[in-house]
Amino acid sequence: MTRQFAVFGLGIFGRNVALSLYTRGYTVLGVDIREEPVKEMAGKITEVVQADTTDEKVLEALGIKNFDVAIVSIGDDIQSNVLTTLALKELGLNKVIARAINALHGKILEKIGADEVIFPERDMALRLAGTLSIPHARRTEELFPDHKLVESRVPSSVVGTSLGKAQLRNRMNITVVAIKRGDEYIVPPSATDVFQKDDIVFLVGNEKHISRFLRDVPNGLAVHFG
Repeated sequence: MTRQFAVFGLGIFGRNVALSLYTRGYTVLGVDIREEPVKEMAGKITEVVQADTTDEKVLEALGIKNFDVAIVSIGDDIQSNVLTTLALKELGLNKVIARAINALHGKILEKIGADEVIFPERDMALRLAGTLSIPHARRTEELFPDHKLVESRVPSSVVGTSLGKAQLRNRMNITVVAIKRGDEYIVPPSATDVFQKDDIVFLVGNEKHISRFLRDVPNGLAVHFG
């Protein structure tokens, strides 16, 4: 049975979450109190409804109890965000993910029972800062303390060298988890795979070690955020 998601608040963040889930084949209900975003999303996801989501009876009428996950992405009205989250938990929904705009808002959401609290703006800022801190990185993801997944052009120092001969894990404590070559992804790469000039590499390791390895990326390459 297809998992069902309900997204409350169809601003930029909520709209993109709803569209992404729908394109992955899930049933998605989008709800907003405003007419404009509801009209804009009509026909793009499974169902879109204009409604006041702070009203528990309205949520019951929408059949929210049948949904697997609710995402409260209301960002311009903290009161509506909190009341919607509370109403969903009162109805007994198994998983409610709520968007917070600051630390105090996040604490309130946790207190009223949100199963997960997310901070999209803060997390994006941290990700951007993390990417900028590593020379030539195209994108970074924090995996766990002191270790990141980093996407970058391959440094010229290893072009023409096989992964096995480069000995990155032994020499620099860096693991190459994938190589992108044109439209092809080599996952995982083998010891016999040879780095080529235009390869994109995906590295896992300590930020300091990866930064040292990437110093030799060809000059003139701008940082790219995809």
